[in-house]
Amino acid sequence: MGIACLFIWRLTIQLHGRAQPLGLEERRKRERENRKNAILKAARKLFFEKGFKPVTVESIARKAELSKGSIYLYYNSKEEIYTQILLNDIDKFHDRISDLLQNPSSASEALMRLANIYVDFFLNDRELFRILMTFMLHTSDMNLPEDLNDHIVRTTNKTIGIIEQVFKYGVERGEFPATLNLRQNRNAVWGMLNGIISLHLFTGIEDKRAEVIHSTIEAGLEIFIRGLEISETKEIGH
Repeated sequence: MGIACLFIWRLTIQLHGRAQPLGLEERRKRERENRKNAILKAARKLFFEKGFKPVTVESIARKAELSKGSIYLYYNSKEEIYTQILLNDIDKFHDRISDLLQNPSSASEALMRLANIYVDFFLNDRELFRILMTFMLHTSDMNLPEDLNDHIVRTTNKTIGIIEQVFKYGVERGEFPATLNLRQNRNAVWGMLNGIISLHLFTGIEDKRAEVIHSTIEAGLEIFIRGLEISETKEIGH
């Protein structure tokens, strides 16, 4: 073997030798992410079926077909798992509505669009809706650590804040009255969306469910918006 060939052969061996640890590290990282996702998926099912309190780290481990010790390699508690489920999916929803106010024809149109996205999001993920409602309605019973609770609240408020931005946009355009209480109206719409979804998401005929929820919310928002416009007319007349 010539000197040049020997040099190339050794260089090739060295390069391949260096590449192996990188490939191994990448594979381990992928396996770690897959296992974390498997834990979250198993926990989702259990929180949906049983609520928060009855679920334990042991039951999550059984559902995920892992040892209890394996769970603790990735998460410190069931509270942290619960929090991660909510944060991941709330962020996904926020991403879908983040461009809502980019050149809408009106605030009313933006509000309707947001409502439709919100409904479709939970029609496609009923598990998440029940988990979110459990947090919103029974926060004090869950005894989440303060930092985790605050993190969920901040993330949820960021999303609810989009509704407030829509109302603010409507006020700036003269579509809604200047005296509009942004926070009160934001909360009213948020409550209406969740109330109507809660009423129909787990009841009635499956094939009709989406139609019923969408039509009820559309009718409710139309009445709500009409009321704001009437208020504005009265202010002008006065």
